[in-house]
Amino acid sequence: MRRNDGQTLGWERMMKAGLGVAGLGVVLHVAPSAAQVAGTSSGATAGTLPPVTVEAPNQARPRAQSVQRASQAQRGRVAAQRNSGSTQASNPGLREPGAASGNTSSENSYVASGSSAGTKTNTPLLETPQSISVVTRKELNDRAVQTLTEAVGYEPGVRIDASGYDPRFDAISIRGFDITYNGIYLDGLRLVGAGLGVFKTEPYGVDSIAVVRGPSSALYGLGSPGGLIDLQSKLPTSQPFHEVQTLFGDRDRVQGNFDLSGPVDANGQFSYRLTGVVRDADVFVPGGKDNRVYVAPAVTWKPDQSTTLTLLGAYQKSKTPGSMFTYSSGTGTTTDIFTGSPSYNSLDQEQGRVGYLFEHAFNNAVTVRQKFRYVDLDAVTRYVGFLGAPVGNVVSRYTGYVHDTLQSAIMDNQVEAKLATGPVQHTLLVGTDYTASKFTDKQGFGFGVSDLNLAAPVYAPESIPDPTISSSTAQRQTQSGVYVQDQARLDHWILTLSGRSDWVRTTGEDLFALTRQQQSDQAYSGRAGLTYVFDSGVAPYVAYSTSFFPNLGVDPSGAFFKPTTGKQTEIGVKYQPPGTRSFITAAVFDLTQDGGLVTTGTGVTVQRGEIQSRGFELQGLASLGGGFDITSSYTYLDMVTKQAGDSSLVGKFPSGNPPHTATLWGNYALPLAGPFAGLSVGGGMRYMSWSYGDDANTFKNSSVTLVDAALKYDFGQAAKELKGLQFQVNAKNLFNLHYTTCQVGYCYRGAPLTVIATLGYRW
Repeated sequence: MRRNDGQTLGWERMMKAGLGVAGLGVVLHVAPSAAQVAGTSSGATAGTLPPVTVEAPNQARPRAQSVQRASQAQRGRVAAQRNSGSTQASNPGLREPGAASGNTSSENSYVASGSSAGTKTNTPLLETPQSISVVTRKELNDRAVQTLTEAVGYEPGVRIDASGYDPRFDAISIRGFDITYNGIYLDGLRLVGAGLGVFKTEPYGVDSIAVVRGPSSALYGLGSPGGLIDLQSKLPTSQPFHEVQTLFGDRDRVQGNFDLSGPVDANGQFSYRLTGVVRDADVFVPGGKDNRVYVAPAVTWKPDQSTTLTLLGAYQKSKTPGSMFTYSSGTGTTTDIFTGSPSYNSLDQEQGRVGYLFEHAFNNAVTVRQKFRYVDLDAVTRYVGFLGAPVGNVVSRYTGYVHDTLQSAIMDNQVEAKLATGPVQHTLLVGTDYTASKFTDKQGFGFGVSDLNLAAPVYAPESIPDPTISSSTAQRQTQSGVYVQDQARLDHWILTLSGRSDWVRTTGEDLFALTRQQQSDQAYSGRAGLTYVFDSGVAPYVAYSTSFFPNLGVDPSGAFFKPTTGKQTEIGVKYQPPGTRSFITAAVFDLTQDGGLVTTGTGVTVQRGEIQSRGFELQGLASLGGGFDITSSYTYLDMVTKQAGDSSLVGKFPSGNPPHTATLWGNYALPLAGPFAGLSVGGGMRYMSWSYGDDANTFKNSSVTLVDAALKYDFGQAAKELKGLQFQVNAKNLFNLHYTTCQVGYCYRGAPLTVIATLGYRW
């Protein structure tokens, strides 16, 4: 099959190339162009490839009409007792294959006892010397989460709406640094992003989500100093599990979900899972859609108790607006006037992935693992923007067209060994990984669109042709890494040492100018953490960690840019009372990003950006008796620009980052013996204090408090024949608060009231 622009569908390319690549163990990776990096300013932490720079023809792009969101501003002995209180009851929805997942969360609790995201081993959260949160499937269900940003919106240190409501991307920052392009992982493998080709996450397809705050390059290689988010896929279950859901909501949302799993044969060697979503929905801009088709099959082969092989795949097709921008009539304000055209406003994206998770335990001491995934993504963006300032109330407009493709493959090999040196018990991890990607970007601009009268906007249907392509780039990047980790335990003490060396090769080509740029980087990353676990379940810790991210290009002297680096000192304490399902964490941190690329007032790119982020985070979770679950958090963030291309920004607070945020969500299932048996009620609050709207700190965003609510009824409590039937209603921004958020001078509308009703049946 071919797209209407003549390009072969990405999924078909993936099926042909992915199977061959997996068989050979050869992989391909992505690279930024010099032009892309040059636009990065001091607050940015660019992703694997920095965002594509989209310019209007023959003149500077109006700030308020950028198609690209601003990605600126830059989270032994007593273990058995603790885990006994945290382990969930058997549930068919529990993630099963692969002990290395380390995540014992299920649909029964908000509290997970462990996660592999912080150490790549099955380590209790209490013993991991880093601030980590896990969003369990139960919490995702209770809040009826529809996007990744919604999923992590209640976590400490996480900022999700600096660019307002936007279904196009899951734009997320942790501790003030963006992770959108280089900090999203699935099953421990990075989801590469570049330009407008950002992998879209379907939350219904994940079992849990881990948020790791702070530099993590010691195990994962190149990345943001803010941290990472690791999604855990829904895997086949050993017991039959079936669920279907129908969802209805405002803005004409109609959606169907299904999740089917269970054993294939009588011996239980083979099991399967098939998860899917089909959605048709509108958004608040005229003609905007939020449509999606998602299907994810998985098969697990478990020939014995020591060996597990799970094959995973997914295909997703989505349609969202190409632009969500509304007219800004003044500093720090937005209006309801859409700047684009419903006739030419879409981001059509297809993405697919295939891969596997393999694990074999030779004995109780030695385990080997291998993970592989190949991804193919094709994104075509069409949008309309303002061409210059309004004359009177009338503004001229231009059309923009961006076609991005991205292919990425990654393999991670691990050997874990448990051994002893005298009284010290070690969990030793040795691994190698390899990532390769290829990214292409084509852009064009035109003028075949009507003017817009701001006093009386009319969006009449019109035929708008795609503009002629005016730029075309191809970029490649390969990354090889070797890492070693030792978790050494002596009585109550746990020393965690991690170290890694990476080799990155980056190539960028301008296919019109016939120019080529090539660069190689090498970097060491590390982490050292010390934890003391008291019998009472209290575990203070201290840790130091580093990160790096390669930059493409040269400075004015002709020397290649060095990688941007990050370093952090963190001191914290964790508390998990033995025999309970509760978890409390507190951490203070001092995090610095150094060597960021900045652009001077004369347009020259230099490497002298430095940003310091310091703060305090607190989180408490509990699944208490009587059907009450709660999660809460507080974050204090103090950021300062230490070096910048524009000296006037030095000493300023990077924009879009509130100094104070607080969240609280609780869900209560009424007693089964009472008159309201089967009824559950939930509610939450998200508070964000003021923040600066631009990096010069000339104006502020107002503080905002958003309220969410939920109501659920289990019909099985009323009649046995209705067992498995549930109805749920969720409201987000319950009081429909209209608010504006600005970052680096761009201003956006916040998410309006959203109501979703879910009718589901399990058997």
